[in-house]
Amino acid sequence: MKVAVWDTYVHREDGLIMHFDILVPNNIVDEKTIFEYGRTYLKAKPFKTGNLTSNECQFCHIEQATEAIIINIEKAGFHIIEMEHCN
Repeated sequence: MKVAVWDTYVHREDGLIMHFDILVPNNIVDEKTIFEYGRTYLKAKPFKTGNLTSNECQFCHIEQATEAIIINIEKAGFHIIEMEHCN
């Protein structure tokens, strides 16, 4: 499965900036849908964050998904790769 990678940076209430990628099937191009996936992820965090809009989240590239990513996408519609200040 080919996935689109959306590079995302969101401010946390403590001043840190979260950096994570939102991965979706490459045929999903509606930004509102992708941003809603990101908001769903952020709602599960134990701390408050800023907004998630096109200022914080932008398409980066297409890549081949691993089996674990495919399983998550089949369950939730998206997959998150946490990189910085996500916990």
